[in-house]
Amino acid sequence: MLETIGLPIIALLPFIGAPIVAYLATYNRLAAAWGAGIITVMAFSVLLLYIKLPFEGITTIQSWTWIESIGLQFAFRLDGLGLLFACLILGIGLLVIIYARYYISAKDCMGRFYSYLLLFMGSMLGIVLSENIIQLVVFWELTSLSSFLLISYWQHKKEGRDGAKMALTITGAGGLAMLAGVMLLGHIVGSYNLSEILANGELIKNHTLYTPIIILILLGVFTKSAQFPFHFWLPHAMAAPTPVSAYLHSATMVKAGIFLLARLYPSLSGTTEWIVLVSFAGMATLLIGAFTAMFKHDLKGLLAYSTISHLGLITLLFGFSTPLAAVAAIFHIINHATFKASLFMVAGIVDHETGTRDMRKLSGLWAFMPHTATLAMVAASAMAGVPLLNGFLSKEMFFERALDGTTSFSLLIPILATIAGIFSVAYSLRFIHDVFFNGKTKDLPKTPHEPPRFMKIPVDLLVIICFAVGTVPMFTVAPMLAVAVMGSLQTELPHYSLAIWHGFNLPLIMSIIAFAGGILLYTQRKITFALYEKYLEKIDARIPFNLLMNSIFALSHKVTASFDKSSLQSMIAWFICASIIIGFFGFTYGNSPLFGNREFLSVDWISIIAAGILIFATFATAFLHHRRLLSLITIGVVGLIVSLIFIKFSAPDLALTQLSVEVVTIVLILLALYYLPQTTPKESSKLRINRDIIISVLAAIGVFVLTLAVLSREYTTIGQYFLENSVSGGGGTNVVNVILVDFRGFDTLGEITVLAIAGLGIFAMLQGLKLYTPKYDEKGFAWSNDMHPPMMQTVTRLVLPLMLMVSVYIFLRGHNLPGGGFIAGLIAAVALIVQYLANGIEWTKAKLKFEKESLIAYGLLVATLTGLVSTFLGYPFLTSTFSHLHWPVVGEFEVASAIAFDLGVFLVVVGSTVLILVQLGQLSKNSHSFSEKIKDEEGKN
Repeated sequence: MLETIGLPIIALLPFIGAPIVAYLATYNRLAAAWGAGIITVMAFSVLLLYIKLPFEGITTIQSWTWIESIGLQFAFRLDGLGLLFACLILGIGLLVIIYARYYISAKDCMGRFYSYLLLFMGSMLGIVLSENIIQLVVFWELTSLSSFLLISYWQHKKEGRDGAKMALTITGAGGLAMLAGVMLLGHIVGSYNLSEILANGELIKNHTLYTPIIILILLGVFTKSAQFPFHFWLPHAMAAPTPVSAYLHSATMVKAGIFLLARLYPSLSGTTEWIVLVSFAGMATLLIGAFTAMFKHDLKGLLAYSTISHLGLITLLFGFSTPLAAVAAIFHIINHATFKASLFMVAGIVDHETGTRDMRKLSGLWAFMPHTATLAMVAASAMAGVPLLNGFLSKEMFFERALDGTTSFSLLIPILATIAGIFSVAYSLRFIHDVFFNGKTKDLPKTPHEPPRFMKIPVDLLVIICFAVGTVPMFTVAPMLAVAVMGSLQTELPHYSLAIWHGFNLPLIMSIIAFAGGILLYTQRKITFALYEKYLEKIDARIPFNLLMNSIFALSHKVTASFDKSSLQSMIAWFICASIIIGFFGFTYGNSPLFGNREFLSVDWISIIAAGILIFATFATAFLHHRRLLSLITIGVVGLIVSLIFIKFSAPDLALTQLSVEVVTIVLILLALYYLPQTTPKESSKLRINRDIIISVLAAIGVFVLTLAVLSREYTTIGQYFLENSVSGGGGTNVVNVILVDFRGFDTLGEITVLAIAGLGIFAMLQGLKLYTPKYDEKGFAWSNDMHPPMMQTVTRLVLPLMLMVSVYIFLRGHNLPGGGFIAGLIAAVALIVQYLANGIEWTKAKLKFEKESLIAYGLLVATLTGLVSTFLGYPFLTSTFSHLHWPVVGEFEVASAIAFDLGVFLVVVGSTVLILVQLGQLSKNSHSFSEKIKDEEGKN
């Protein structure tokens, strides 16, 4: 079973585990860490079932049809590139989980931290394992949302909140642009599946839409991976806890954009647009990040800008648009993930054990933390590109590719690459020397010492990998690198060498210059620091960003203030006027006649009378709205006439629904009106009344003309399709119900979800609320104290079984005759509500022992599982099936799977409606107690 559905399980397991981990933390804070670790190990175990396939050249694709008409599939893909990133996400994720167990303090919520971390892990896995690019965009946006939660985890810190908002704004805007590019890309290819897109690279590159596509997609890539000019958000994300920084900067988040460059490389690379845009952004980011990292005093700030620099290096390599450059880029992705994760963990250990990350206060920690210092030296040396460590190999590849250029900038590229190497050596040396040597330890907030053993183990493992890859690459990283490169290029593997020694050549000379220059730059750091502080330190990208955001908010406030006067009348007036103006242009556009020649139905006297009553009741509601109870009666007449209209035009389902909704709505409004004045004061002036009359008359004329224009024309509808396929496709003769539970089942699932959320929201809003209940109406008559008349109690108890039987009957017949889960749910809800109103809440609760919230949950679960069953059987989501059974006594009858979905609708409707109305009734009970308490206190005074 796992072999056919394993890939979605890998991506979805962290999402499933997130609420479980949050729940476990309520029992024991360490249980959250164990739970997160187990979830990650489970996902990795499922991945192991497929791990050999990419090495055999097999790309695994598992897909299920979702919305076939627009090409959207629930599809997952595993090739070498996806395998590499999935291993990085899960492997480093597990190490971060272990590390964070010791980093997160007792006063912080462990469950919230690990649930956010798992949400982020699942989002990243969804990106790297997606076959459908629209699905990829969904997971892409989920990384922005989950990273927002992680960055702002310490909600009491303003820098955390500001950094999270900045990251979400920039990456969210880039994601929106990328969505547009992805839609255009799928339009050109005719499919949103990567298999088709990767196979049609020439078609894409030769299309006229190629330029806008590459600009839009690169906007998403550059914002997510912090490329120039969007690089400034990443350092401000450092307000997150260090385990989050280690994870986001090494294997996830910022690597998402890099992954997309590698994934779409066969389809988009090789053109002038690609080379110019990607190479320029990469080179600018490489230099800016390397330069700025040298002058940051915060350990995490230095590492953040070094991350930006290395991301620029990888982007620049992809911009070269050669197979060997892509090999170097993917190799550096692996190496950067290992040494950067370990360095961030070291920075967290230093902060955790000393109480500061300021390198101006840190020095001499070697004497107190020799183990940590050794790990830091190895990892920082790998970042600097010291021989026998993994960073050296990919850096040599980078220098070699920088020398391959054939353009007029051929000499400039290796020079700039060497300059970046110089700064890389300098800031790596500063990370080691300033923190662990550079004299004796100064006064620190804490006395430094080694962290707990298991806090160092993740760093130990990563540092060992840095050394192993740097010394024996052919036996460690070579197989994974090869399959990842083939997964990215979608071609034969180009020839390259992972040898440690390539002789005395130009790349080696560039490395020597970088080392010598970096050491020299570091020794002269006082001079360079002084120059930086004098001329460049005040440059802050937050200033233009905040100016832009404040300008946007100011403009939006002005626009809102112009239209929104905190008056519902004003907003409706603007809306109607805009509709009238737009409608006028619509009516007058073109030379075609406004009305058609279609013959209208004949009008009988009963219809005229019903229409007259409808018009009269409508006007009466408007004129009597100051008398709320009377206007409620007249608006009920409007609903009744509408039900009769549905019956006249052969829509009994709609008529039943309308009547049921009218009953529930009347009860709801009656309960609400009890707490409001019985009359509405006259607030409108004559001028406003006249204005409103003019607007309403013009709107009415516009609606009349539009309706007449539509009804007088011959037009084709989709109704005939449903009439022809209702029985054969959905197994029911009630076309309306078949549409709701089969053809448009996904819409219905969304609607009942909204209803459930609304019910729970109203429940939460009214819970514990106490209002002063009126004792007298507006004429001075006292309200009756007999809240539960015996006659009403007796009648409702007798009627309850009958109403429930009618509800069940309406539910069971719904697939072939007027009825269904929604109507039956409303009838059952009314039956239950009447019991609460007639017999009181406490009595009814004692007799009807069920939780309304549970009904809602069960309803949504049943409806969703109905759709998932069809998906797992290889059919589109919510596809229904039916069959006919023959029983000896009952005879032949139809069984349809849609009845399970309809049952979910029924439960949600009953649960939500009863929950809302009973909560209003409970409010009445609480308010009476509250009023009595106030009365007693007034009597004492």
